[in-house]
Amino acid sequence: MKGDAIIVGAGIGGLMAGRALRADGWRVTIYERTDGLPRTGTALGMWPEAMAALDRLGVGDAVRARGVLQQGATFLRPDGVPFARVTSTDPAYLVSRPTLHEILYSGALEDSVGWDAVVDDPTSLPDADLVVGADGINSRIRDVVAGRRTAPRPLGTVAFRGVVPGTVDDVTETWGEGRLFGITPQDQQTINWFACVRDDLLAERGSTLTPAELLTDLFGHWHQAVAEVVTRVDPEQIDQRPLYDAAPFGSMVRGHTVVIGDAAHAMAPNAGRGACEALLDAVHLADALRASETVDDGLRAFDRARRRAGRRTVRISRFLNRLSTARRFTTSRHRTMNALARLA
Repeated sequence: MKGDAIIVGAGIGGLMAGRALRADGWRVTIYERTDGLPRTGTALGMWPEAMAALDRLGVGDAVRARGVLQQGATFLRPDGVPFARVTSTDPAYLVSRPTLHEILYSGALEDSVGWDAVVDDPTSLPDADLVVGADGINSRIRDVVAGRRTAPRPLGTVAFRGVVPGTVDDVTETWGEGRLFGITPQDQQTINWFACVRDDLLAERGSTLTPAELLTDLFGHWHQAVAEVVTRVDPEQIDQRPLYDAAPFGSMVRGHTVVIGDAAHAMAPNAGRGACEALLDAVHLADALRASETVDDGLRAFDRARRRAGRRTVRISRFLNRLSTARRFTTSRHRTMNALARLA
């Protein structure tokens, strides 16, 4: 099955879907509200399933060449003592968001993306055989698919993200009362860092502190690796934003319209699966359409394959967000995470 496809959103899911559909002979047009590929961004984890999806489109080796191999993560207390370790027999890769965007775009979609193209009214889109909503957590295409106005759910936590110069070999997350601080490699010269803090803990600090002052207040007295990263953070490059996920809304499909990635199942970042799920959505969508005689049949097959998987990952990510930022029973949560790590 092939024809004319419109994709709204040139994020990771939209670019992957565009690349996959074009490889199958679809004529693809992508509408993107920004003016170009992202120039900054933090590291994304590419789990083995995501690497397999990238390999199927011939770009897995490019990610391996420009990413950083990782095979586990260590979870620490604020004093630096480990309480859990996750290891994987299959390699995963960390790659910066701008690098992944560039890899997915280059050599396939240069003539397909319309930049500065805002789609506030999905009914204004041209006729097409297929419309793919890859327009993120505030998706307007999701409203069309759901048949009603939808809104993300607040998680009650705030994320801080950024990068600093330097190198680290391991992925670590340090969990304290109501907050966590993560450190990962991004490339051979850059460290990726992220923090997650409960709303109520931030409220206790008041509204007068800058993001950099908050980081120092919350994490500057933690173990040496965290404290050193905090001292090197550029105050002008801190990305601070409240966290949300997607409430379930039924099928990912309505008519010839489908939503993928964050538009379908935006999730807390704590499981490190958001980008992976978008890549898997895109490949499964192309596979289902290729194997079907009609778009309707293909979209129904895609929905059966991906709806439950997406919702399950949303639930897991929400649970980990709450577990990692709990303010009470921290010893119990360390035991819980250690038990989960042994199952991973």
